Amino acid sequence: MKEIILNETPVRTSANFGINNIILKDFEFPSKIQEFDGLEILKGKENVSKNFNFNNSLKYGVSKILENDINNNANVTLAINAKKETQIAFNLTDKNNQLAENIEIIAENNDEGTVLLKYKSDNKNDAYHNGICKIKACKNSKTKVIIVNLLNSNTNNFLSIESIVEEGAKLEVVIIDLGGNITVTNYYTNLSGKFSSSNVDSIYLGKDEQKIDINYIAHLNGEKSNCNIEVQGALKDKAIKNFKGTIDFKTGAVKSIGAENEFCMLLSDKAKSKALPMLLCTEEDVEGSHSTATGKVDESELFYLMTRGFSKKEAMKLIVKANFSAIIDKINDESLKEEIINEVDNRLD
Repeated sequence: MKEIILNETPVRTSANFGINNIILKDFEFPSKIQEFDGLEILKGKENVSKNFNFNNSLKYGVSKILENDINNNANVTLAINAKKETQIAFNLTDKNNQLAENIEIIAENNDEGTVLLKYKSDNKNDAYHNGICKIKACKNSKTKVIIVNLLNSNTNNFLSIESIVEEGAKLEVVIIDLGGNITVTNYYTNLSGKFSSSNVDSIYLGKDEQKIDINYIAHLNGEKSNCNIEVQGALKDKAIKNFKGTIDFKTGAVKSIGAENEFCMLLSDKAKSKALPMLLCTEEDVEGSHSTATGKVDESELFYLMTRGFSKKEAMKLIVKANFSAIIDKINDESLKEEIINEVDNRLD
């Protein structure tokens, strides 16, 4: 395949900005998806059913090509009932270096639960990950979905997430995006019901020549619905990041509130960051806000820490981790939090 276009914005801007999509040249998909036996259900086995036949039709997603690849060639399919707590690990190894998973998470009426999906490599070899995760938050449910990417720097990583949030339901999605050579994430949420709430909190960390493309899209349809997007990131070396965030107030979303904020800390003069926050609206009585910023480490803060005995590298690590801490703290599992913090440390070395 000569060229593949991924993660297109819902509304196009000037091509000169270079952010409407990500174009991968000379990219080749695996000719055949191998079996994957690196799946481990750490908690909540009773909530998980395997080998379901899903045929997804996503509103957006990373791309139709990748969506069709999942529908035709998925090597893991899971249906998860979001009751109480479920933890699932996908361990990519020398033997299991291709993962194409199709996941559906359902929180029934009034259910409360947390679902963790963790992706991790145990080596530095080339790998491929293409995933779809669909979430349905039914009436008055409260659901938290945590997605942790600890893949190695030689993995091509693509993830499409889609959610529908019904009346009175509250959905929180936490995305920890640390790994990958190419990492492309698309998240679409449809707040369909009155008083529905959907928040996404995300961190990313790019290094070497990593390419990160993030596309978060929220459609507010329900009256008095609420959406908040919070993203904190850092780039070092020659890493490149595109962030696209769209909050779209649809007709009927009276008295709804939507906000998005993205901040990228540049740890290198050669790292590049682009951002495109958008507010769209066909309803008058709504409240929307957006902000994005890119900056270097605060020199006065760096100097202060160095006067306290920290090296420059140690001081920069502390500042980055402080920026990430509010989002990492949304994870209740202390051992997982420690693993994420250690991974941030290692990737900042």
